[in-house]
Amino acid sequence: MKRIVPILITLAVIAGIIKTMLFLYGKSQTVPEVFGTEQASIRDIVRKTVATGSIVPRQQVEIKPRVSGVLEELLVEPGDIVKAGQKLATIKIIPNMINLNSAESSVKSARISFTSAKAEFARNQGLFDKGVISATELSQFRLQFKLGQQRLQSAQSNLQLIKSGASGGNKVSNVVTSTVDGMVIEVPPKEGASVTEANTFNAGTTIASIADMNDMIFEGKVDESEVGKIKVGMKLDIKIGAIDGKTFEGVLEYIAPKGASVDGAIQFELRAALTLKPTDIVRAGYSANADIVLKRMDKVLSISESVLRFDKESKEPYVEVETSPQHYERRDIEVGLSDGIYIEVVKGITESDKIKKLSAVRAENKGK
Repeated sequence: MKRIVPILITLAVIAGIIKTMLFLYGKSQTVPEVFGTEQASIRDIVRKTVATGSIVPRQQVEIKPRVSGVLEELLVEPGDIVKAGQKLATIKIIPNMINLNSAESSVKSARISFTSAKAEFARNQGLFDKGVISATELSQFRLQFKLGQQRLQSAQSNLQLIKSGASGGNKVSNVVTSTVDGMVIEVPPKEGASVTEANTFNAGTTIASIADMNDMIFEGKVDESEVGKIKVGMKLDIKIGAIDGKTFEGVLEYIAPKGASVDGAIQFELRAALTLKPTDIVRAGYSANADIVLKRMDKVLSISESVLRFDKESKEPYVEVETSPQHYERRDIEVGLSDGIYIEVVKGITESDKIKKLSAVRAENKGK
C-alpha cells in the first residue's frame, strides 16, 4: 500500500506534463486566415457637402413706436395677417413734467399776446371805419392779430400732443400701425409694458415683427474647406428637422465674401431660396440641413473604398480579384468619382469579379 501511493502521484504528474505540452503545441500552430470577398455593383455616386442653418422669412420688419410711454392696448397676436396701415397698438403717453410745464406756459403767453392783438385790431378797425387811419396802418394790426391766432393754435396743439399724443389736426403719434403686408410672427411686449421710441441713442422697443411667410429662405453656414467648391445657382436638398420624411428643393443665391470664426473654424454664410408648394406649412426658425450636390454620376459601376489598395511606388489604385478559392491576383483599375464610402470604377473589373477584402477571419483550430 505504501508503494502504490507514490506511483499514483508520479503518474498524475506525468499526465499533467503531457497535457500541458499538448496544449502549448496546439497554441503554437499557425491558424489559417480566410479572406472574404465582395462584388462591384451599379449605383449612383453623389459627392456633396452639408450646410447647417435654419429657415427664415426673406423679409422681416420690426415695427417701432414713434413715442415713448406705456403700451395701453395691443390689437394683434402672433399668427395674425395684417395689411399696411392697419392699427397694431396704442400707447398711453406719460408726459415729461418739464416739457408739459413749458408747453402750458407757451399756451398762456400765446393767449395773452392773441388777446392783446385782437383788442388792438378791433380798436383800429373802428378808427379805420371813421377814416382816422389808413388801410395800410390797419393791415399791420390785422397781421399781428393773425400771427397771434396762429401762435395760440400751435401752442395748444403742442400741449395736446405732449399730453395725449394726438392733436386736433388729426396728427396721431401714439397709434402704432403696420408698414407692410404680412403675418405677425412675434409680439415681444405685453399690455402695460413701458416702450421707448427709436432715436439716435436707442433702437426703440419692437412692438411686433411682421414677415411674408410665403417667401422663405434657408440661411446657413458652410466650412471654408467646402466654400470653394460651391457657386451661386447650385441646387440644394433641404431637410427640415421638424418635418420628417420630406425634402425641399432650394437654389443657392448668395455666398458671403467674408468668413467668420465659429468655435475656432472659419465659416461662410450662405442663403438659398426655398421652393414651397401651397400645401406646405413651414414656420420661421425651423432648424434645417442643406445638401449641396457638387457632382454626381448615375448608374455607374462602383466598389467600396475599403477594398481599394494603392501601389507603394506609383500610388496607382488596384484590387485583388479571386481566381480560385483563397487565391488572388492583382488587378489595376481606373477610378472616378467618390462619395467617401463608394468609388466609381471606370475600367479594370466587372460585376462578376470577386474582390478580396482587406480584413481576414481566422479559421477555427481543428484540434479544438
